[in-house]
Amino acid sequence: MKKSAKKTAINIENNPAASAITRAADRGEPISRMEPLLIAEDNRHRRELSDLSIELAAKAAGFRRSLPPGLLTALAGLVRAMNCYYSNLIEGHDTHPIDIERALKNDYSHDAAKRSLQQEAKAHIAVQAWIDGGGLSGNVASLHDACEIHRRLCEFLPETLLDVRDPGTEQKHRIEPGALRRRDVKVGNLVPVSPGAVPRFMQRYEAVYTPLGKSETILAAAAMHHRFLWIHPFLDGNGRVARLLSHAQLLNVLDTGGVWSIARGLARNVSRYKELLANCDLQRRNDLDGRGNLSEEALVEFTRFFLQTCLDQVSFMEDLMQPDRLRTRVLVWAEEEMRLGVLPQRSGQILEAILYRGQLPRAEIAALLGVPERTARRVSSALLQQGVLVSETTKTPLRLAFPATLASRWMPGLFPDKPA
Repeated sequence: MKKSAKKTAINIENNPAASAITRAADRGEPISRMEPLLIAEDNRHRRELSDLSIELAAKAAGFRRSLPPGLLTALAGLVRAMNCYYSNLIEGHDTHPIDIERALKNDYSHDAAKRSLQQEAKAHIAVQAWIDGGGLSGNVASLHDACEIHRRLCEFLPETLLDVRDPGTEQKHRIEPGALRRRDVKVGNLVPVSPGAVPRFMQRYEAVYTPLGKSETILAAAAMHHRFLWIHPFLDGNGRVARLLSHAQLLNVLDTGGVWSIARGLARNVSRYKELLANCDLQRRNDLDGRGNLSEEALVEFTRFFLQTCLDQVSFMEDLMQPDRLRTRVLVWAEEEMRLGVLPQRSGQILEAILYRGQLPRAEIAALLGVPERTARRVSSALLQQGVLVSETTKTPLRLAFPATLASRWMPGLFPDKPA
């Protein structure tokens, strides 16, 4: 990710997102209400959590190194759709990756509600692709980058998804892309800080989390995730922004390549995820529960859950991408398609070569198959039309794609099968 030479602290007077709400109500809440932002050095669980952080760093690096560059690129594309699906599912929006893939090709449902959710998903994937491409400043804790993610998420949403309703008054309020909230909100039992206090609390958030080294940042990932939600900078969309920030943070410090997703693990344990987040809102229980206003033991518990969830997801993806197993699943599918006449004979040889090498220059296909150039072009064209191969141009090498329509065959368990 790109590094920024700018100051890490927020300048409230010069920051557009912050200055937009300087006139909003600030009840003067002390910054100490958000402490602790880090698990104390002398906490009895710190060694255990540090060991989990080290294990995660080693496991994530090993998995990424095991993938040929061509497969890494293809898998990252599928993971964006998966990440989008599970993050939106946590918010109660169920848009299957097959429908997401259709939206990416501008193939929208005729049903207005489903079409709106497809547009939402398309925006989410565009933001993650921007993050994966190094779009952030390099300081994942910055208010500027959080606002930019929110702006990009919201600016292409349909009108129906830009209104939030006050449950008490039924009054509608418009979401402003990238703008900090100007009113009080309630999230479950939590009433976040007053809107005018948001810049002050984000300034503290940035000042604490920006200087951390890589190992400390991994250990602090869960705390950053919760404290961002606790501040609740935006009127709506905070959960999605928080999960994208966590994705960006892990992408940066673990060099994940974007080939696994914390969102899948959180969605599959959504009740526990929300329970532990709510527990982190609680005040310190007793003298043994840290020295800040909020419960340090609850933060420890959420950190343990967060790191273990990351480890589970790396293991899951690593198992799916085991070369022999992946090769078998892909080639069994290809054999079935060739028997049905959907794919030409010898299609499996091209797929097998790309699975082994990561990509295949077009000039080598004829020799690989032992056929004339014209036949080689016919076989490769059929695979491209099926969406299982991609190529930037007609001259560049062929790479494998992981279309969502085949995920149940090639990558079983990645997400639920689409109902008939």
